[in-house]
Amino acid sequence: MPTGPEQQIDHVISHLLPETAFEHQFGPPSHLAERMTYHKTPGVSIAVIDNDTLMWARGFGVRTWGTSEPVHEHTRFQAASISKPIFALAIMRLVQHGQLDLDADVNTYLTTWHVPANASWQPRITLRQILSHSAGLSVHGFPGYLRNEALPTLPQILDGQPPANTAAVRVNILPATQFRYSGGGTTVAQQLVVDVLGKPFPQIMRELILDPLEMHDSTYAQPLPREWEALASTAHPWQYQQVAGGWHVYPEMAAGLWTTPTDLAKAGLALQRIRHGAPGGILTKETLEQMLTPQTGAEMGLGFFLHQGGGSSWFGHNGWNEGFISDATFSCEGGQGAVVMINSNQGQALVPEIMRAIGQTYGWPSYTKSTPASASLGAEVLAVYVGTYELREDGACIVEQREDGLWLRAAAQAPLRLMPMSETEFFTTVLNTRVAFERSGEGTVTGMTLRQDGQSVLAKKTG
Repeated sequence: MPTGPEQQIDHVISHLLPETAFEHQFGPPSHLAERMTYHKTPGVSIAVIDNDTLMWARGFGVRTWGTSEPVHEHTRFQAASISKPIFALAIMRLVQHGQLDLDADVNTYLTTWHVPANASWQPRITLRQILSHSAGLSVHGFPGYLRNEALPTLPQILDGQPPANTAAVRVNILPATQFRYSGGGTTVAQQLVVDVLGKPFPQIMRELILDPLEMHDSTYAQPLPREWEALASTAHPWQYQQVAGGWHVYPEMAAGLWTTPTDLAKAGLALQRIRHGAPGGILTKETLEQMLTPQTGAEMGLGFFLHQGGGSSWFGHNGWNEGFISDATFSCEGGQGAVVMINSNQGQALVPEIMRAIGQTYGWPSYTKSTPASASLGAEVLAVYVGTYELREDGACIVEQREDGLWLRAAAQAPLRLMPMSETEFFTTVLNTRVAFERSGEGTVTGMTLRQDGQSVLAKKTG
């Protein structure tokens, strides 16, 4: 790893790795400025955590296309859905203080509005379900409003009444049975917290989270106060075009945080330190562990998405508002993390390019593997997979064994070499295709599953 912050920054911004059509294969290292131009993204802001320390934070480009106003570490961006896990921290503080119960019916707390019955059936949903997106509530997200438009109240938003520009938030699938992302659910929780505490939502968030974490460049105030506008980035949806008025307003304030990568990194660091046993945090270690425990679905905790990479565990969230994209990721064990915020929707692919450059610069395990590891299997193990596998009535795949391993022939295509990942799973180096062989209870090979592009196709072994 390069020594010194400046060398590390230079390495990150000169080693962006563009995606190709093939998994684990990237284009040649590119400079951030080149990729910003390619993705038509005027401004980028980055903060990096390593060894339990905020290593650096820096802005690149401009706040508004066509001006010379630079992005710097205090430039505020809309965090979009990253607002949700920060809000979840506030809910968990209230749970910890005994003011809320994660598993109580939310209608026992709501006073201004209630989750309505569906005909004669009254749903019962909880904050745990809302925070894990398993409450069965509708409305994925919100488009926001122009700054000169009339803004709806929370009850108007929740009931889909004018001037709200989204449908009513309703329970329309069985709660607690599956994950389905719902910004509408977060808005229900926003109304609940306002009803319980009897304070404006921005004040609640400042008192519970922003001030204790010293997130001084952050606010949930919507519309953005005039005194904050001078440091606000302009939103650019596509082709450098600016949103009329500079940005949209989000009265769904639980998804409307204005912030910086530095402030979000402060939150991530605070949680990492709690998990490592440091005293005096905003949550107890036990409360934080609840948030980082999978709920309905292995990749969703309470407020945070969870994932595994390179043998390590990570938590975080991303966000997309009109003209803004953001991503925040933090390791559970290693004291590592990064936050990237940009002022363009066209830069969607730019964000992971930056994240890969950061991960490879700092040697993060989840970013250092370029291809799946190949296992070593004996000829007698491979021999049982040889045969014909029927995909459909008019097509079949044939698995052959050669001196160098298994090969797959499909229709008129040239054979593909299958590289073993385990005793039953194989991959190819020239396609985004994986093969998993299926066995009966007696151990007989009965078929194989082709996994590619998010789909699985089962082929039955016929010979």
